[in-house]
Amino acid sequence: MPQLLHQFIMEEHIKNALKEDIGFGDITTDYLIEDDKQLTAKLNTRSDGILCGIDIFKTVFNILSDDVKIQTYFKDGDEIKKGDTIAVLEGSARAILTGERTALNYIQRLSGIATETRKYQDAIGNCKARITDTRKTTPCFRMFEKYAVFTGGARLHRFNLSDCVMIKDNHIQFAGSITNAVNKIREKLSHTHKIEVECDTIEQVKEAIQAKADIIMLDNMSCSEMKECVELIQDKALVEASGNVTLETVADIAKTGVDVISSSAIVAKAKTLDIALDM
Repeated sequence: MPQLLHQFIMEEHIKNALKEDIGFGDITTDYLIEDDKQLTAKLNTRSDGILCGIDIFKTVFNILSDDVKIQTYFKDGDEIKKGDTIAVLEGSARAILTGERTALNYIQRLSGIATETRKYQDAIGNCKARITDTRKTTPCFRMFEKYAVFTGGARLHRFNLSDCVMIKDNHIQFAGSITNAVNKIREKLSHTHKIEVECDTIEQVKEAIQAKADIIMLDNMSCSEMKECVELIQDKALVEASGNVTLETVADIAKTGVDVISSSAIVAKAKTLDIALDM
């Protein structure tokens, strides 16, 4: 079972995906192929990348039929090369043909995110910074996308709004200041939650330090500004960099000494990996 994804959560999501795709029945497959027909299919990759979602792929067919056996040759997190056979399926032709598209949608999308994430983390090199995701995810698909980010070697940001306090510019404007926002929230906040403050300027960083924020986000700052802020913060808070993070800029950002670099690109701009089910 994949980390972060419990079997019952996967199954519920996959069942809903199958309901959406099958409707009242796969009229092409059901009318064309007899119930007892069997076939063999290979799950092959047509491009290099990081595999993610193989257990989800298998679960699609397990839900549709007990008569589909799947032999896998790679696990999530493994590097796969163009031409590799990831798995071999044998069994009910109806189940395999009906579930093919849904199963591929999961594994192609998640492998694409894991692959993009690995590129960003590798680009950092030996710096201490870790790549992390954001809440810019596909509605109702966040748990899978975050699993793919984790599989790609990154760390995870908050899962939802109740995980961690994040005081952003609009909150600061409403509260009147960073200090007011932090103090008001801290009066009611559980001891198990951390407070993060988004800062656009060095002056805001100084105020966030004084307010004893747990995490300080440096938003859309230049590398020279970030380096100055890191020296200012030292070990008083965890330092996160965000904004304009690309494969071309991530290494320079990491060299400023930040602890975490958050980017929506590892999910939002990831291309699906070219994986096919060849009969």
